[in-house]
Amino acid sequence: MSRKKTERIYTPVENLAHFARKIALFEDKIAFRWLNKQHEILSMTYRELSERIHRQAAGFSAAGLAGKRIAVIGETSVEWVTTYTSAIAAGGVAIPLDRELDAEQISGFLAFAEADAIVYSEGMNEKLAFLADGHPTVGVVIPISPAEGTEDNPRVLPFEKLMEMGREAVEKGYVYPAVTNPDRMAEMLFTSGTTGTSKCVMLSERNIVSTVNSASETVDFSADDRTVSVLPIHHTYELAIMIASLNYGMNVAINDSLKRVLKNFALFQPTGLILVPLFVTTMHKKIWDVAKKGGKEGILKILTKISHTLRELHFDFRKTLFKSVNAAFGGHLEKIICGGAPLNPDVADVFSEFGIEVCEGYGITECSPLIAVNPYYAPKRGSVGPTVPSCIARIDVDHRNDKGFGEGEIQVKGSNVMLGYYKNPEATAEAFTEDGWFRTGDIGYMDNDGYIFITGRKKFVIVLENGKNVFPEEIEEYIANQCSVAESVVVGRKCPDSDDIALTAIVYPRLDAFKDPNDHAQIEETIRKEFAKMNRKLVSYKQVRNIEFRYTEFEKTTSKKIKRHLVG
Repeated sequence: MSRKKTERIYTPVENLAHFARKIALFEDKIAFRWLNKQHEILSMTYRELSERIHRQAAGFSAAGLAGKRIAVIGETSVEWVTTYTSAIAAGGVAIPLDRELDAEQISGFLAFAEADAIVYSEGMNEKLAFLADGHPTVGVVIPISPAEGTEDNPRVLPFEKLMEMGREAVEKGYVYPAVTNPDRMAEMLFTSGTTGTSKCVMLSERNIVSTVNSASETVDFSADDRTVSVLPIHHTYELAIMIASLNYGMNVAINDSLKRVLKNFALFQPTGLILVPLFVTTMHKKIWDVAKKGGKEGILKILTKISHTLRELHFDFRKTLFKSVNAAFGGHLEKIICGGAPLNPDVADVFSEFGIEVCEGYGITECSPLIAVNPYYAPKRGSVGPTVPSCIARIDVDHRNDKGFGEGEIQVKGSNVMLGYYKNPEATAEAFTEDGWFRTGDIGYMDNDGYIFITGRKKFVIVLENGKNVFPEEIEEYIANQCSVAESVVVGRKCPDSDDIALTAIVYPRLDAFKDPNDHAQIEETIRKEFAKMNRKLVSYKQVRNIEFRYTEFEKTTSKKIKRHLVG
């Protein structure tokens, strides 16, 4: 059931300096809210945010860092956002880094990217203390809250001092440098490393703003919306939507801890959220677990059916019927933008019945990252929608699927597509076709309306002895729906007595689904029976032949994707 298309009210961003200036027009409207260490709510207006970005860009210029490469690392904060924006607006290059990396990896990435400076949060003081003693490329270390004993170190420039230098430069007339080449490199992003070897993606300022404008054009947000930032800010998906949210003039609250996320939803009362599927499925399970424990699971199912029937008759009572469900998320949640990995369509359907629309998008770091969004006003179940305005897509067809559509690798061309991989011309050449289309590595098809349906990942495809291709993500979705399994990875194992490939599922059981989580024998017997039942619904070549159990979670990236290359 689609919603009415709403007018998109926003000013397209020309470059990051333009963005920094234009948000001042929102004046005293609150841009950010966050909690301090005493759990008191602090806030910053759009006027103040615009001034902060201007002062910081001026500070970089005064410190000799205009046009330089500036890394930023730490938890989501106003300072993180202003650092990213001002580095680019000052004519430089922003290098967002994952705060979960160890010190050796951070040092290596900084050296590889030839970073000139780094801005980091208080939580990184201990991990990055070594930088004050010297680094092959980083000459200026900018701690937001300096550790004791660093005051006299000439390499250390406290953030507060940087901003004071910026204030003086602004008073003397500092203006942002003119953008003469929007295709210059403006951002360096290290891919998450799910392949085991991280690459450094080069994005231009045109790439960045085209994605911000595409998000502003396609996502059903407005200046009246409130969000809570939950995902890691260095992740290009979260960062792009963050800038687009500010471009709308929205109110953005910052979540301070995953342990407190539900409390923060209740506190900040979001109308919209930007999440990955893991969060959405966790929220889904939480709703039903609470209903089950309270003896209301049956009632909730009945209300869902009643609501669906009423909606078919154009009567919508979801806000009333499911008020207690929405209360768990602050009571005002209307929509969720979900991306970063495939989402189970059944979960999206359930949220829709509760009055919370889930809009799935598709992207990849190399595309800044947005490629497609399932439109809120005309969604198609299981699709990630048509491409956004900044790009076009095609399918490199290698076969016809059972729906009659050509299926193959999804390839993209547009103003969102990266410049290439830094210092890696071979990988850059491999990433593009001879006629200039970016190879996403994802497999899918497009229907007659141009909606993209993703069916698997090219690099993970399992080729069976009969020539059939099996995409493990598809089987893993079946497992998630029909078995008491929290996480799974499907791989192809060679049979010991032949060259045949047997589909093997490595599973982490959903332990809270069992009375005794330590009774592994009972858990495994139950799950094997569930797999046998599931297999009867699948064609023979998609049936799981072997199950391997593990009782610890799979190692994941900070964007909550399982690191498949580490799965034996």
